[in-house]
Amino acid sequence: MTKQTRSELRFLIDRIARISASEDWSDGLNPTQRAAISYLARANRFSRMPSQVADYLSATRGTVSQTLKALARKGLVIEVRSESDRRSVSYEVTPEGQNALEVDTLLDAALADLGTKDAANLTTSMKALAKCLLSAREGRSFGICKTCRHHRKGKTGAHCALLEVELLPEETEQLCHEHEAAA
Repeated sequence: MTKQTRSELRFLIDRIARISASEDWSDGLNPTQRAAISYLARANRFSRMPSQVADYLSATRGTVSQTLKALARKGLVIEVRSESDRRSVSYEVTPEGQNALEVDTLLDAALADLGTKDAANLTTSMKALAKCLLSAREGRSFGICKTCRHHRKGKTGAHCALLEVELLPEETEQLCHEHEAAA
């Protein structure tokens, strides 16, 4: 790939990200708050602690802590204390938080207008780009549970071999902090 092509792609990605982020300033939310709710809505029960939200957003723990507190004050997430370790906290999206995510944006409309083939090609390319960036930063993949090397199918449902826990049916379609791509 030429330097000019790389430069043009970077410009386009940056431009799309900025247009998308500008729309995320709505309904009393900022882009970081909207991204945090979006992540929490897609994350499994093992991946909703503040440090994991920070890892996913590539943000500082302080920023994410303040973001989660603001979302809780707005009634969009609730704090859940661990039964086994009362110091450990995770967050769940409330129905009001779910409603905040259901706003269609210009980006949603533009993506809907893409043809099936273009959408599939863009998805493949964006996944490859994200994988390269995460690899270079030694970041976690936060992939879908059922695509993880630790995911097992059993007689009664799915099982995580890493955490040694049974998985709820919906968790196999959710993001996991511990995800490692299957070989």
